Amino acid sequence: MQFFIILFPIFAIFIVGFIAQKALNFDVANLSKMSLYVLSPFLAFKTFYTHTLTADYLFYICYIFGLCFSLVIIISTWSMMMKYSAKERCAMILSSCFMNNGNYGTPVLLVFFGTVGFDLGVIMMVLQQFVMSTVGIYYAAKGSARSDIVSQKDVINKVIRMPVAYGALLGMLFQLCHIPLSKSIMTSIGMIGDCSIVVIMIILGMQLAKIKIQQLDYPKLSFSLLTRMIISPLVAFGMVYFMPILPIYKQILIVLAAMPSAANTTLMSVQFDTHPELVSSATLVSTLLSLITLPIVLWLVGAPIPF
Repeated sequence: MQFFIILFPIFAIFIVGFIAQKALNFDVANLSKMSLYVLSPFLAFKTFYTHTLTADYLFYICYIFGLCFSLVIIISTWSMMMKYSAKERCAMILSSCFMNNGNYGTPVLLVFFGTVGFDLGVIMMVLQQFVMSTVGIYYAAKGSARSDIVSQKDVINKVIRMPVAYGALLGMLFQLCHIPLSKSIMTSIGMIGDCSIVVIMIILGMQLAKIKIQQLDYPKLSFSLLTRMIISPLVAFGMVYFMPILPIYKQILIVLAAMPSAANTTLMSVQFDTHPELVSSATLVSTLLSLITLPIVLWLVGAPIPF
């Protein structure tokens, strides 16, 4: 029961966005642009500025990028076999290769693994933000249906112009150079950055309100969910098996790999018009399925069950 109590606030925010969109019919594309270009860079700066960088970051960077590109290869191979278009492939990558290890993963880790799980969860959340702001934006732009994105150069330019990565790099620079910021400035940065998490989740609920069940592409959605919920933790298990780290860290990394699709990918798909129906529905369904799959993964890795 405690597991469901932990997740209830997350679903409640989705519902708020869903109802708001049904009642008021917001312009979701402009809201997503505001979150990506205005709010998220402050969150990235705050995260990288306030969490101490250590040599272990290099180790976890290899893991998070290795897991991401392994899943990209799996999705790309399947897409080639099924003769999917580039847009469909990119939408499936957004749906499958990026996990919600922030506002979903960290509270789960805190309950099941204590402060050790929470601390590692925060580190992985930081690195995941960087992966999504680079690799994620690349595939969102590459899968865009808009006429202004027609070449590899255009896609790279879209990635370069995204401010989230610069917020993260600036945060690291300020930390490494020991540049102090006053409490009032950090309070302002924190207020702007922290609200982006809730805004992202509300926008996801709004996007879900626009989905028509009969229009869903079930074959692509099914394989995306299979990759996110089952293949991803299996790949993670294969990766951490050979890593010289404590068993509890291996457990945590596998559990994080089993998290549902990241809500940020919905923003990217809406912003670049990369099959937002598929991406947002994958986020919703994977989040619902995690109520079943996550307890199983936690049991398989031998995590301590607090209830």
